[in-house]
Amino acid sequence: MGNSFGHLFRITTWGESHGGGVGVVVDGCPPRLPLTEADIQPDLDRRRPGQSKIVTPRKESDTVQILSGTFEGRTLGTPISMWVKNEDARPEAYSEMATKFRPSHADYTYQTKYGIRNWQGGGRSSARETVGRVAAGAIAKKILRERFGVEILSYVKQVQRIIADLNPDTVKVKDIESNIVRCPHPATAEKMIRLIEKMRRAGDSVGGIVEGVARGVPVGWGEPVFDKLEADLAKAMLSLPASKAFEVGSGFAGIQLTGREHNDLFRAKGGKVHTLTNRSGGIQGGISNGETIYFRVAFKPVATIMHEQDTVDVKLHNTTLKGRGRHDPCVLPRAVPMVDAMTALVLVDHALRHQAQCGR
Repeated sequence: MGNSFGHLFRITTWGESHGGGVGVVVDGCPPRLPLTEADIQPDLDRRRPGQSKIVTPRKESDTVQILSGTFEGRTLGTPISMWVKNEDARPEAYSEMATKFRPSHADYTYQTKYGIRNWQGGGRSSARETVGRVAAGAIAKKILRERFGVEILSYVKQVQRIIADLNPDTVKVKDIESNIVRCPHPATAEKMIRLIEKMRRAGDSVGGIVEGVARGVPVGWGEPVFDKLEADLAKAMLSLPASKAFEVGSGFAGIQLTGREHNDLFRAKGGKVHTLTNRSGGIQGGISNGETIYFRVAFKPVATIMHEQDTVDVKLHNTTLKGRGRHDPCVLPRAVPMVDAMTALVLVDHALRHQAQCGR
């Protein structure tokens, strides 16, 4: 029913925004991996609400509990179940949404498809569902880092028209985490923060772009034809709440070049092949080529705004609705750990598939 992701490393997320809690079951994690809640919690802390003045003020500690799949601090090779309790749910803030559809939300489509929906904060369609993804992604990142030497990071590259000029090969995690918007360019970050604060005061919202990076990915990950690496990355990113577009490498800008200008030329040195440029974004023919993988994900402005707008009710009568409750004026700072997680989940799955098929 669309709640699971991955092949050999497979996750299933569960829970609703204002229910008892949210979580994930991870199946296919290799055994004997050292793992405790301390490995998971830092990523959840980066995703949680209430962490700064430019995100939703909902107060959740997002404290994770590992319920199964480990023994004496190591994975067993059996399903790992993790749970995070909802501590600050306020379903009463959504009572008007029980009979009215919020513009640009999933309310109308869920109601029409299933004939029933959880109107309390959007239920399953809420970004709170991503708690499970981030928890699972923390495990995937640890496997990639310790067993394959792969580093994953992402950062805010653009908020509306404010763009940071960044090199995916040189960005450092400490610079990403040095400010609340998670843009590693300090001067640009300040402009982004001011814009987001302005949107919050105006009861409005703003969108932008998160750039994802994976360094140290070896040659050979990816499965032609339908499971190309960039195709799975695209599905992963476009499954995130509020995501609207994906591009890898040169992306849409590549159409402005000729083939001669765009091609990544090969050279050999020290028994290894590398490319002089990386417009392919580290992926050719759907398979990693050993260069840095980089891509961009566009996130729309948050749909809930504090202004009255036209809509319809469950009886299909025209009406109006003003946003209520606690919402992000911009999803980007909290989307960064989500992009990290989905990148890791795709790559660890392909790493295990490559080992299974090719024996290395």
